Amino acid sequence: MIKTIGLLTRRDDWTHEQFVAHWVDVHAPLARAVPGLLRYVQNHIQGVRRRADVGETVIEIDGIAELWFADRTALEAASHTPEMEALHADGAKFIGRIKSYIVEEKTIVG
Repeated sequence: MIKTIGLLTRRDDWTHEQFVAHWVDVHAPLARAVPGLLRYVQNHIQGVRRRADVGETVIEIDGIAELWFADRTALEAASHTPEMEALHADGAKFIGRIKSYIVEEKTIVG
């Protein structure tokens, strides 16, 4: 499988609480309709963990979205559907900034 990970920062005129409420109540149901989407996970930021022995990457985010697909072909096919376009259009309403990655997950434990 392949997945995308998106680091999401809310729009400046939204609170973190407004961002999370919209993400859960409005955005999540739209994700259910995307063809080929096998798994969708919202990671809501609860706090920050720092280490004294390693410097911190400075980035302010409100959540991390994970979308799983069978393979890159399924991801590309889903990207051109009206359902994904609706998901992206809604995202533009509450996401101010995003950094997305396509990753291949390597499970080490579990």
